[in-house]
Amino acid sequence: MPRFCANCGAQMADTAAFCPSCGKSAAASASAGPTAAAPAPSAAAPAAGGLADNVAGLLAYVTIIPAIIFLVMEPYNRNRFVRFHSFQSIFFGVAWMVLWIVLSIIGSIPVLGWATLVLWPIVALAGLVVWVLLIVKAYGGQLFKLPMIGDMAEKQANAV
Repeated sequence: MPRFCANCGAQMADTAAFCPSCGKSAAASASAGPTAAAPAPSAAAPAAGGLADNVAGLLAYVTIIPAIIFLVMEPYNRNRFVRFHSFQSIFFGVAWMVLWIVLSIIGSIPVLGWATLVLWPIVALAGLVVWVLLIVKAYGGQLFKLPMIGDMAEKQANAV
């Protein structure tokens, strides 16, 4: 008979020590049966490390460094919400750098160089809007997925 997490309601294996969705200890879920009503997950609940999940998700987007720290530091590396936002932040940062390198190469081509004068501000503004959106969604406790990058981040976050 499957077990369910008392924190988020996700199904867990009988031998699981931690919930694969929220990272909470399965000891609290041991008494909860499959018919027990699970409380709604709270992104504002403080993690064992002291930061609330939504604050840790927000900080993952500040730069790549906090995202990497959250992926190696316990208890954040077991929390699916924080892992997802950390991976998405890293993948977004890498994609952003690749885009700037491509635009720089295109800008150095004599015939196409003038086009980057128009593209640079538009791409920069779009990147800023996406970055602010990711920060706001993480702080709101939402798993907002970017196209392609979000799917990769979700696969990595679930691979614990």
